[in-house]
Amino acid sequence: MAKEWGYASHNGPDHWHELYPIAKGENQSPIELHTKDIRHDPSLQPWSVSYDAGSAKTILNNGKTCRVVFDDTYDRSMLRGGPLPGPYRLRQFHLHWGSSDDHGSEHTVDGVKYAAELHLVHWNPKYNTFKEALKQRDGIAVVGIFLKGKEAPFIKFDPSCLFPACRDYWTYQGSFTTPPCEECIVWLLLKEPLTVSSDQMAKLRSLLSSAENEPPVPLVDNWRPPQPINNRVVRASFK
Repeated sequence: MAKEWGYASHNGPDHWHELYPIAKGENQSPIELHTKDIRHDPSLQPWSVSYDAGSAKTILNNGKTCRVVFDDTYDRSMLRGGPLPGPYRLRQFHLHWGSSDDHGSEHTVDGVKYAAELHLVHWNPKYNTFKEALKQRDGIAVVGIFLKGKEAPFIKFDPSCLFPACRDYWTYQGSFTTPPCEECIVWLLLKEPLTVSSDQMAKLRSLLSSAENEPPVPLVDNWRPPQPINNRVVRASFK
């Protein structure tokens, strides 16, 4: 049985490269964003989504994250524009969170860690299958949204309600933040965090990473720390 990756000291991010060598690659995510070093790129377009609420299929706690999976057999829930060469299909979204409100996000902005980070994962249908898209530099597009814990009303569920009003974003070329950590991602990180209630954060932290027949182990701190930026350039869609 292969050693399972995770977030504990014996199988956490420092060990992932032992099973998945690309985890030590040149284009890994997440990264630290230093806003004073980030240039506004006026050629960056606004992005938009057209999501079909009926395309959500299942919600799953797989012991590593909470994931919502969508029907991506045709162009049903789409992401367009921004730095992307064409339309991308929504496949799933999942979250990374901490054991308390002062950490949990994967990307950091000027040293600030948010309580959680939501990743909406899309793939480029010109590559025909998700698996094929994983091998391409522009195969996957992930929209990352920071969550900060605070009192907030709860909204009926359609993934577009996950977007803050302000569409400003940073973009860079990176990787998945979980093994195998493939370097196939165009990241769009939204500048404005979304406010969620402390109550909702507590619900996330009450999820368990243990199996149903095992003693309960809370599922928290499922985030990868920032990786070296190397020679990559981060661009901003705003001044």
